[in-house]
Amino acid sequence: MKLSKDGIKNTSEWESKGYSLPKFDREKVEALTKAQPFWIHFGAGNIFRAFQANVVQNLLNSGVLDRGLVVAEGYDYEIIQKMYRPHDNIGALVTLKSSGNVEKTVVGSIMEALAADSDNEADWSRLLEIFRAPSLQMVTFTITEKGYLLRNANGVMMNGVEEDFTNGPVLPKSYIGKVVTLLHERYVNGELPVAMVSMDNCSHNGDKLFAAVNEFATEWENRGVCKPGFLSYVNNPSKVSFPWTMIDKITPRPDSKIEKILADDGIEELEPVITSKKTYVAPFVNAEECQYLVIEDSFPNGRPELEKAGLYFTDRATVDKVEKMKVCTCLNPLHTFLAVSGCLLGYTLIADEMKDADLLRLVKRLGYEEGLPVVVDPGIIKPRDFIDEVVNIRIPNPFMPDTPQRIACDTSQKLSIRFGETIKGYLARKDLDINSLKVVPLVFALWLRYLQAIDDNGNAFELSPDPLLEECRKYVENPCDIDKLLSRKDIFGVDLFEAGLSDKVKDYYSKLTMGKGSVRNVLSSL
Repeated sequence: MKLSKDGIKNTSEWESKGYSLPKFDREKVEALTKAQPFWIHFGAGNIFRAFQANVVQNLLNSGVLDRGLVVAEGYDYEIIQKMYRPHDNIGALVTLKSSGNVEKTVVGSIMEALAADSDNEADWSRLLEIFRAPSLQMVTFTITEKGYLLRNANGVMMNGVEEDFTNGPVLPKSYIGKVVTLLHERYVNGELPVAMVSMDNCSHNGDKLFAAVNEFATEWENRGVCKPGFLSYVNNPSKVSFPWTMIDKITPRPDSKIEKILADDGIEELEPVITSKKTYVAPFVNAEECQYLVIEDSFPNGRPELEKAGLYFTDRATVDKVEKMKVCTCLNPLHTFLAVSGCLLGYTLIADEMKDADLLRLVKRLGYEEGLPVVVDPGIIKPRDFIDEVVNIRIPNPFMPDTPQRIACDTSQKLSIRFGETIKGYLARKDLDINSLKVVPLVFALWLRYLQAIDDNGNAFELSPDPLLEECRKYVENPCDIDKLLSRKDIFGVDLFEAGLSDKVKDYYSKLTMGKGSVRNVLSSL
């Protein structure tokens, strides 16, 4: 049994081991895809293989689609060379159920895998050909938020950007330079319409993609190195759109335990590859069962019926509401509470924290009792149902190797959004009492206690990276300085003194610092 075109032909053997196989004529779909590509995706990583590729497979299986995907990798070409092509673009998706069961799928919806490398003549020529195709409807991205940056944190141009600005749409070196060069090819071949869709997990992602593309187009027109009118094309929503999206699915690094399950089934050649750029890839991906992809419905060249596979299409305002529901109330605040309390209590898995009666009770109180009254309701997804899934399925999933230490990263940057918006919601409503909040101020106090880098048993632990870590630690070194920290709107979203929560935070903090076991005592008492 091998994950390859010939290796999956013995369907009975695969099905006897519990695998779901592609149910379409792959050769026919491949030929049609190459002749009339409709969707190309940049970013050949795990989220794409676990989510978008499986969505397309389901629609091919049901006959909704007759063409598959093209994937391009613009950063780490070895992913294509060492993983996709040796397996004929076929991989295994192992869906990790909260029940402890696994669902195994052979995904064969990717028809072409290309290196977005202008020095690779064959692949680059094919990419130019794809972007000239009138059939192309959508160009999607999971390249991480950093992929859209043209400058680093110090304002210095990223590698290749200035060179690409100067040379124009010819053999680009930077990631966005490659994307804009391909878009320029579409422009010079008839100003063909297309949707440029960021599917990265960052706020207002379409704007980030547009800003990068627009800066390139502006520089090229100002320097006279592109065809005139390209900037207008990029800025014409009836030609090129940049929809917002909200994506939510956890796809951890391929796990050795999952590799063993597949190997025990008889699948060969499962060895992972670590590329020269330190990317860890394997012929399989493992992912949680829950997933959401909400997309602003702005597609100037039409779009496939992806809603038939569970994706949501709506307006921009609703995408924004879904994101706020997730980030400000229904998921991220719960994670942050578990992160700081988990570090203090010595937990190394978020899932294990959900077996702790105190933490489970307080997580539910934070979500259902304190968050839901002011939740931003997007209409298309019920907030209570979303929290139900988070609390009962997603966070307790024993297969999800998420750690409180990872989630505790950058906490100073998260508190204002994840909790400050809830506080503002209470302050704005006459029917709600800010003093009824118990867990929200507790989270702030737990974070102050966390900054001491001493767990509840009195043992030192390593704090997670945070840009304000040392600055904030200085406040907790001197109790007289705590007030200065609690008044910082940039951290908490509000001045906690003005909001009327400072005394509660300080009272919790005092109790949390009374010695060994004080964290547990406070959690148990609420």
